[in-house]
Amino acid sequence: MTALDEIRRLYYRTTKATIRKDLARAVELLKSMPAEEERQRAAVYMDGLSQMRSEWAAGRRRGGTGRRRR
Repeated sequence: MTALDEIRRLYYRTTKATIRKDLARAVELLKSMPAEEERQRAAVYMDGLSQMRSEWAAGRRRGGTGRRRR
């Protein structure tokens, strides 16, 4: 499996519980890619992983009570 294939797999299989570990692994894989063209193709998946992490982290910061503030 190539580094790009593994990043793609991480993107499609990541969950709220694994996003931090998966994103760290994807960064390591990205650093190992020798060709700029391959890194550019991986950038789409990296951006997606980063956005998932941000969205899921924002949900945690808002609180999980389900109640509205007045």
